Amino acid sequence: MRITPSLLNADFANLAGEAARIPTADFLHMDVMDNHFVPNLTLGAPVIEALAKAAPQPIDAHLMIEDPDRWAPQYVEAGASSVTFHVEAAKAPVRLAREIRAKGARASMALKPATPIEPYEDLLPELDMVLIMTVEPGFGGQRFLDLCLPKIRRTRALLDRVGGDIWLQVDGGVSLETIERCAEAGADTFVAGSAVYSADDPGDIVERLRETAVGACH
Repeated sequence: MRITPSLLNADFANLAGEAARIPTADFLHMDVMDNHFVPNLTLGAPVIEALAKAAPQPIDAHLMIEDPDRWAPQYVEAGASSVTFHVEAAKAPVRLAREIRAKGARASMALKPATPIEPYEDLLPELDMVLIMTVEPGFGGQRFLDLCLPKIRRTRALLDRVGGDIWLQVDGGVSLETIERCAEAGADTFVAGSAVYSADDPGDIVERLRETAVGACH
């Protein structure tokens, strides 16, 4: 069970310090938004490059942007260890996944809540992770959409059929109240933003999230 806290809710003036508050996080989840694919604008490759040099945790870059075919490789070059593109925005997802992998990062495909997984079954062997959005992408602090749980289960079944070590990540409204449902549905990698950085001790919440997810599978 991997916990990948989103720094969208962290102090942007001190990202290295915020990373230090979650020392046992498996990845740092960085939300890249372009104000086109989603109605918000956040950070880009230069910020990820700076944080990659300053933080000990690997970086998980979630690109909520148009034309990821053009831009995603730059995030590998900036130091991201995992790069997620949205299948709704990618023109050639197989080629893009292969390019991300060829540059040395994990390739991940994200799906919005209303996007079904089934049309992309044949693409799964090209990936290292699938990200199921459990809120509409674009803003932190949204409420978890339970209607996504059946899709998580169906995705888990497809990944088990494909085999290999493909992670299943969920992002959106993940908290101590919702992570158990996600784990029971088959997720193994969890993005939590406001749940972590609204706490007095973010590092403790990371550990409690992991324990809750592990407990849900026993």
